[in-house]
Amino acid sequence: MEALVVRQLGDPTLPPGGEASPFAAISHDQPVPELSSPTAVRVRVVATSINFATFLQVQGKYQERPPLPFVPGSDYAGVVDAVGSAVRRLRPGDRVCAFTHVGSFAEFFVAEEKQLFSVPDGCDLVAAGALPVAFGTSHVGLVHRAQLKAGQVLLVLGAAGGVGASAVQIGKVCGAVVIAVARGSDKLQYLKSIGADHVIDSSKDSIIESAKSFLKARGLKGVDVLYDPVGGKLTQDSLKLLKWGAHILVIGFASGDVPVIRVNVALVKNWTIHGLLGKLSVDSLNELLLCGAVPTSDAARRTPRRPRSRPEISVLLAKY
Repeated sequence: MEALVVRQLGDPTLPPGGEASPFAAISHDQPVPELSSPTAVRVRVVATSINFATFLQVQGKYQERPPLPFVPGSDYAGVVDAVGSAVRRLRPGDRVCAFTHVGSFAEFFVAEEKQLFSVPDGCDLVAAGALPVAFGTSHVGLVHRAQLKAGQVLLVLGAAGGVGASAVQIGKVCGAVVIAVARGSDKLQYLKSIGADHVIDSSKDSIIESAKSFLKARGLKGVDVLYDPVGGKLTQDSLKLLKWGAHILVIGFASGDVPVIRVNVALVKNWTIHGLLGKLSVDSLNELLLCGAVPTSDAARRTPRRPRSRPEISVLLAKY
């Protein structure tokens, strides 16, 4: 089978052949994986997305570092190709999507039945390949953890990235007032197009002043939920906007700077801090699949590079 194999670590945005670029190439002679247990399912991959975690992983900068050589890839969607003798829910030909820490940039992938989610008729299979990490993370965080309600204020940092943009959209579905922070006018326009109520260009505007001005004009007292995949100074500034009883969703540290939140301040302001990492909520992913939360128009088919300047939901590799 075909698979994208990383043989050395490096920056995927650099031209191939340099010391810092990863030696990643399509291999045409990778063995088709066998079913690993009676409850295993082999999936023929139709689409797989490139997340920021993958971008870090091929550079050796992610928390989980698979030994070389390895096949990268996390979110994926496809069609069941074979099932183990103890599989009861799925059959060959069924459409599924899932998340893995490594291995989805291949024609076939083997997972346990319990790790796979059925993709209902009417839901685009390619779009479902971008669903689990970005939209799953945001749905778990906003709906299940922070319990975001209509009329509350949601502040999203890094809002033009994959998880950030999904948070903006889910926030609007929840009926929240959404303040979205990103860098550059093209990203701000994109965020307005997906429903953000107020956008802030963090490359030139003060988050504190801009947000306070907007909140005052709307007669709102502060931010109820902070969605933070960025960290660093943006986090520190955003804390000054939070109301008493606010929720802080720690998604990641794209800035490379892990912020410090003083627990004595969290105590007196009654803040709840949530860390989000690990397996996705079955309820969240099923709800998103059933409501068709990911439009086909957001599925871009590109080479395995992710320029940081593009405001996109996810980058997808699709095979037909």
